[in-house]
Amino acid sequence: MRTELLVDGQWRPGRAGAFDVMDPATGATIASVANGDLADAGDAVAAADAAFAGWAATPARDRSDILRRAFELMMRDADSLAELIAAENGKAVGDARSEVTYAAEFFRWFSEECVRSGGDYGPAPTGGSRTLVTHKAAGVAVLVTPWNFPAAMITRKVAPALAAGCTAVLKPARETPLTALAIAALLIEAGVPDGVLNVVPTTESRRVVASWLADPRVRKVSFTGSTPVGQALLRLAADRVLNTSMELGGNAPFVVTDDADLEAAVSGAMVAKFRSGGQACTAANRFYVHADVVDEFVDRLGAEVEKLSVGPARDGHDIGPLISPQAVIEVGALVEAAVASGARISHIAGIPEGSAGNFYPPTLLTGVPHDAGVVREEIFGPVAPIVTWRDETELVAMANDTEMGLAAYVYSDDLQRALRIAEAIDAGMVGVNRGIVSDPSAPFGGMKQSGIGREGARVGLEEFQETRYFSVGWSS
Repeated sequence: MRTELLVDGQWRPGRAGAFDVMDPATGATIASVANGDLADAGDAVAAADAAFAGWAATPARDRSDILRRAFELMMRDADSLAELIAAENGKAVGDARSEVTYAAEFFRWFSEECVRSGGDYGPAPTGGSRTLVTHKAAGVAVLVTPWNFPAAMITRKVAPALAAGCTAVLKPARETPLTALAIAALLIEAGVPDGVLNVVPTTESRRVVASWLADPRVRKVSFTGSTPVGQALLRLAADRVLNTSMELGGNAPFVVTDDADLEAAVSGAMVAKFRSGGQACTAANRFYVHADVVDEFVDRLGAEVEKLSVGPARDGHDIGPLISPQAVIEVGALVEAAVASGARISHIAGIPEGSAGNFYPPTLLTGVPHDAGVVREEIFGPVAPIVTWRDETELVAMANDTEMGLAAYVYSDDLQRALRIAEAIDAGMVGVNRGIVSDPSAPFGGMKQSGIGREGARVGLEEFQETRYFSVGWSS
């Protein structure tokens, strides 16, 4: 287990000492990790800047081979990485293993895209010149990742950055730095040169990231996290007109029509809502179920909710703890307010008695008003509020009554109807008869205040590139 900073290819202590990483299932300390300060952050940028020219000039095939090797190493160490994620994040081991596989795929995908950086060539309309379009690496990239997917959120940024020829400074979430450091160690083993990737865990996140965005050597920032923090970073980035990618908060509607396959809808709901304990930006946040099928849907979904086993990941439970005691308080407050406004807890799972962990019971709420806080706010916990609808126009209006637009889910046996609803919902990604929307080969991102830019697919590579063209004189 690596616990030091990684700067210019060297593992070293942090100038600000160290901080403890806690197991959210028990409250016990897992490890003490090096705490970087502003000087460490400056050293990381200096290393990335010094390595940039050489890495950008490295043949794409060589960069591709390194990323492919990183994929193979992640798969080799999949079990130990999953155990590490389960320990510091708290998610169920099955969820953690799925995350490792998903995370590794970004190394494989961008190893393949790395050698296919497109361009264009053709005559200008006037005929007096030729236009040659190319792409170049944006430069030193700042990568800031959250705690809820400590492996996937890192590889989804690091892989395209390195594939494009950028060097990077990474600040992982203070709650889950161990996974980031483990992946960095695998990248070194895969052959990433010194200084190309630098990792600075810190308890001074705002100051460190602000110092990076103010540094003239930095040309790109990619952030995944809450909308308020993203807004603050955008203000800082505006001062230097930085190239920015922002994957922010969500409030995903999950729509069930009266002609939906309810068995499939319930199966999809269990994944979309309860994967990682609901602590995902793409998690189904509010369920809109047609009045003709709502009773049957609630009975079926409630039965599955009550089967969920809650407890420490290492013991094989389905649902692990929330990330912190504060998260438990916030989720509980949303449920209590909903019940006070007329909602009813129709089904609930049990939680361990007398545990020191941050457990919250998977809960199904019915009779929820559309304007309840549990519907309008991102829950980030294992709570499923049910809102009933009849009119499709009203449904779409309710689904779009939010400043967020990351993901949505629609279940209907009439594919044309499902796509009509999907097209009407303001969301960057829609799962149609499917409870998962994430895929390395697809453009991940949202609309409105859910973000700017896309990750994954070919556009994920382009997020770390600058497009330019050469106008070449051409005599007739």
